[in-house]
Amino acid sequence: MDYTYDTEMVCAQQISFHIEGNVITNIKFYGGCNGNLKAISKLVDGWTVEEIEAKLKGNTCGRRPTSCADQLCLAVRAAYEEQ
Repeated sequence: MDYTYDTEMVCAQQISFHIEGNVITNIKFYGGCNGNLKAISKLVDGWTVEEIEAKLKGNTCGRRPTSCADQLCLAVRAAYEEQ
């Protein structure tokens, strides 16, 4: 299933990816720190929802209570639960 998530409180406005079971692939961030977000997308491609959450959940950016990586965790969990 292809999934698109609208982020909150971060520079990236949206995240899209493919989810099959609990495996996430083809992650794309729209907006945000282009190089860093491309790197994150490549590093976690093929990981499970649980693996992504274990490594990235709770990561913050500056004074914000969240980050693009943390928003990815929220997105993959929402997609997993929506399947």
